[in-house]
Amino acid sequence: MAYHIYGIGNALVDKEFEVDDAFFEKAGIEKGLMTLIDEDKLHQLLGTLTAEYGLKKRASGGSAANTIIAATYFGAKTYYSCNVASDEPGEFYMNDIQTAGVDTNLGFERDEGTTGRCLVMVTPDAERTMNTFLGITADLNDSHINEEAIAQSQYVYIEGYLVTGDDSRAAACKVRDLARKHGVKVAFTCSDPAMVQYFRDGVLEVMGEKVDLLFCNQQEAMLLTETDTLETAIEALKAKADTFAITTGADGALAWDGQALHQIAPNPVKAIDTNGAGDMFAGAFLYGLTHGYDYATSGRLASAASSRVVSQFGPRLETNQHLDLKALLEG
Repeated sequence: MAYHIYGIGNALVDKEFEVDDAFFEKAGIEKGLMTLIDEDKLHQLLGTLTAEYGLKKRASGGSAANTIIAATYFGAKTYYSCNVASDEPGEFYMNDIQTAGVDTNLGFERDEGTTGRCLVMVTPDAERTMNTFLGITADLNDSHINEEAIAQSQYVYIEGYLVTGDDSRAAACKVRDLARKHGVKVAFTCSDPAMVQYFRDGVLEVMGEKVDLLFCNQQEAMLLTETDTLETAIEALKAKADTFAITTGADGALAWDGQALHQIAPNPVKAIDTNGAGDMFAGAFLYGLTHGYDYATSGRLASAASSRVVSQFGPRLETNQHLDLKALLEG
């Protein structure tokens, strides 16, 4: 096979800022969630954040992109389908993701428009809050999908943020269907509690009858299954996914391999920035599974990797930081 993982998701240039809680009250922003905004709001908010706090970091992002790049840095062969415009942020995004070693549909002929941007605001308690202008990524559609690459992959990985738009949701369903056609496993991530809370029907549509692997956190698991305890959510999830991994914050994670439930121990650290923790968990976990490791071992790597990423600023690790983490697979 040419690829271990084929991903599809929103292509967003992430701009990260360190803010205080008072900023959210002043700006009328709901803390801890991803909120979609229009272009005027983007420019107004970006101007305020830059003037008052200063830009901390810029990177090619999006939930699935962070996961795909993480898996690539661990050593997986990957492909990513997305949509950026022929503007400077689009050029930056294309170069950044290709430099990371990810194959992609992006080329020098891209449509005119505005590349999506995500303003990531991190508070002293390490929680991330995102305001996102989708821009041209809202037009992600069938033309951005590479069926040949899907057919040559072990897994497709679909991000939950795609459910917010008709075109992107249809593209996600198309990737799922093509994976089924070619006998490729389907992995889906809820991405954010807001996706399940406000777009649950779309999430269920993309998941279809059942996915092979589901990634979610504890809150998303309960929202998705409409249950009020983690225990009942776990049982209900078995009807929606053959296998799944549920992150449980400071308690670590749980991984259901279809036969047994594995408790994944946490790696206590001082959290600085939780942005990208779930994405890193999924990338490390998928790397483990696609390289012959079981769910418990893959979970151990994923837990360690996500702990490492929250202990520094930004949604990803540097390339060399993945090497010592890989040693955990042999532990």
